[in-house]
Amino acid sequence: MKPFILSVAAIFFLSFTIPNTSTIDLTVEVHQLRNNQGVVQFTLYNKEGSIPDENFKNYYKIGKTTIKGNAAQFVFKNLPKGVYAVNILHDENENGKIDKGFMLPEEGIGFSNYTKIGLGNKPNFSKASIELTADKKMAVKVIYF
Repeated sequence: MKPFILSVAAIFFLSFTIPNTSTIDLTVEVHQLRNNQGVVQFTLYNKEGSIPDENFKNYYKIGKTTIKGNAAQFVFKNLPKGVYAVNILHDENENGKIDKGFMLPEEGIGFSNYTKIGLGNKPNFSKASIELTADKKMAVKVIYF
């Protein structure tokens, strides 16, 4: 009985001392923001049909960071391997939503894998998706209309 208890104790101890390598970090950068006002909101999605998401209700993880030198960076940590899509909002007035003029956003937006957005190129999860199997660093283009 004593060897069994020692084995269980060893397994329990090792499970807390061996680093978990099954999760991934995704670093997302944005450059060439039109100013340093407000914050940049980084939104991560992990399900087909979750974007577009104008009211930010379908996301997997979300974070905000300050802007320096017309650029910003955010790290999504401890992600399981899988398929994800990234949405960026340059939230100049820090109200947490996409402000619109006549149908078009007044603030910068962007999606992974997109360099332009228009009627013939609307964002969707399938086109914006990236498969993560290891730590990754990527840039997303912010588009102003």
